[in-house]
Order: sequence, then structure tokens, then C-alpha cells
Amino acid sequence: MRFQISFNRCGKSNMLPMDYQYYLSAWIYKVLFNADKEFAQFLHQTGYSGSSKNFKLFNYSPLIFEQYVLWKERALFEIKSDAIKVKVSFQLGEAAEKFIIGLFNQQIAYIGNKFNGIELRVNHIERIPDLQVSKTQSYRALSPVVISVIDPSTNYARYASPADEEYSKWIKNNLINKFNSIPHNTNQIIDFEMDFILKSNPRSKLVTIKPDSEQASKIRGYLFDFELTAPIYIHNLIQSVGFGEKNSMGFGWCEIGIKEK
Repeated sequence: MRFQISFNRCGKSNMLPMDYQYYLSAWIYKVLFNADKEFAQFLHQTGYSGSSKNFKLFNYSPLIFEQYVLWKERALFEIKSDAIKVKVSFQLGEAAEKFIIGLFNQQIAYIGNKFNGIELRVNHIERIPDLQVSKTQSYRALSPVVISVIDPSTNYARYASPADEEYSKWIKNNLINKFNSIPHNTNQIIDFEMDFILKSNPRSKLVTIKPDSEQASKIRGYLFDFELTAPIYIHNLIQSVGFGEKNSMGFGWCEIGIKEK
């Protein structure tokens, strides 16, 4: 279930850290926490149980703003637009639509750190109509897709590239574990037919989580276009919770049918 949240910028500050994903995720958790403390704490601390990892079954897009200046040397966006949007998705039943809309409507968000950030007010939220998907779909990753695997030569985790020979297998395993972690899902799966085709040269992107803190960490993901042949329920899963790992931190937001101009 996808929603589009529209904001008006309401503060004087217009400088936004380039690595803002953590702050946006923290705001979403805060809104959930204020509405249902037990649910938000469960999402943040535990997540839904998969076979080997816990999954926090929501995702969000990059912020959408049309007018900005990039100060690359300072790792900042100077936001010129007053109107800003973000898309969010949840793995929830149909009955939750009004709950989510009421939860986020008129909320105030501060996205940033103590030095730079923007203050936003939600002025509208609407559900995005579900797309009618087929077994074969074209996608574009609008935020980096993350897959981590253990390197047998070092026994340490590394971030995989879509160009890796086994990338399709790792993506499939992630989707299986994610699908099986859905609460009250009695239709567990152990395998499905899937064909992953990389349709563009992947672009590596390194994102800092919790920047300017002792807990700062760097995550590498990739931006790319791809074609996926899989059961309909897998495409619906991607629309609800994202593609790859760390979706609740804003990674793996993918859109269907975006073509190169």
C-alpha cells in the first residue's frame, strides 16, 4: 500500500544534508510511535521475523523537490522549493488506509541534524492507486538497492553489485525471507521461478547513516534499471516493502515502467 505525502516548507532553514535518509526514517518512526508506541517499538527494535533476518515492512522514496542547489563540497542541498513530496509504502491490510492518512496528516517534520535541516508540515496525504502488474515488469531503482553477503575469503560481509554472478540468487533469497515474514501469512514459500535482467550500468552510491554521530556507518547500494519476471505476489511485495535490504532506511524504492528519455 503506497501513499504520497505532500509537505510545505515552513521554517527559515533551507539547507538539507545529502545523507538525510536516517532523519526521514526517524520521523516516520516518531509518527508511528506517537500513535501506537508498542507497534512502533516493535518495528524499530525487532521487525517482522524472517528466516535469518528481521524485516521492517515499510519503505519510502527519496524526497521530491524540483528546485535546489547542490553544495557537493559541504554535502548539502540548498532547497529552493516550498513544496516537497515523499512516497511511503507499508505492508498493511486495506482497513489501514484511513488510519495511515489520519496518522500523518498535518504532522510537523524536521529532517536534518542540529546544524542543517528543513522543517516541513504535511498538507496532504493520499493513497497511490495500486498498479496492475504482470509477471514481467520493468523497474527503476530510485534509491540504492542494498544486498549484503558474507565473503568466504574474509568471513566479513560485503555489499554486492548487481553485476555479481549470484546477485539474482541473493535477491530471490531476500524476497523469500521477506514474504515469509509477513504477519499472519499462512502461504509460506521456499522457492519461485524468477528471472532478473540488469538493463543499465549500475551506479554505486555510498550513504552515511547517522552522520555526525559516533554510531555513523556507511552503506553501499546501487542504482540501476532492471527487468523482473516473477509471480504477481512478488511484484506486489516489492511495491509494498521495497527491493533488497534496509528498506525501512529508505533503500530499494523502485518504480515500475520508468523509461530513459
